[in-house]
Amino acid sequence: MKTESFTEGFRFFRYFCPMKNFAAIDFETANRERTSVCSVGLVVVRDGAVVDTAYRLIHPRPDYYSRFCTLVHGMTAADTADAPDFPDVWAGIAPLIADLPLVAHNSPFDEGCLRACFRLFGMPWPDYRFYCTCRASRRVFGKQLPNHRLQTVSEACGFRLDNHHHALADAEACAHIALKIL
Repeated sequence: MKTESFTEGFRFFRYFCPMKNFAAIDFETANRERTSVCSVGLVVVRDGAVVDTAYRLIHPRPDYYSRFCTLVHGMTAADTADAPDFPDVWAGIAPLIADLPLVAHNSPFDEGCLRACFRLFGMPWPDYRFYCTCRASRRVFGKQLPNHRLQTVSEACGFRLDNHHHALADAEACAHIALKIL
């Protein structure tokens, strides 16, 4: 049984499955509650090129920061004290992604945050389609990587992630990964 090389498998996958239009999204949360989004990063890709980015702070609900989350992303309540609530932030983001699928690394987390915020604020769910670069990484890279964390996968795809857990930096890494493997 002949085993194909990583490069051959990668080329085959990219040839038959290119994703050229999408929005990569990443949320950071203030605490363990999915509704506690405190920042969002967005990278809009059309025809395989980044055409827009957005980074917004959000007043989290519930409004407290766990020590763990602050250690992860470095944000505190002072950073979002004057930030708008989720519906106001989303009103500016929604037009950017209206017709696009959403891509996230570990998409169940980001989709879960988005759905929880829509529920909390009584907003109708627009039936966004989510794709997961972590899941795609497991399929494309398999055991060739030591893990499938965002930083590891982005490096394998030729993108250096310097500011991990900043929502825009993570969304940029996710977009780069998606262009390579989705």
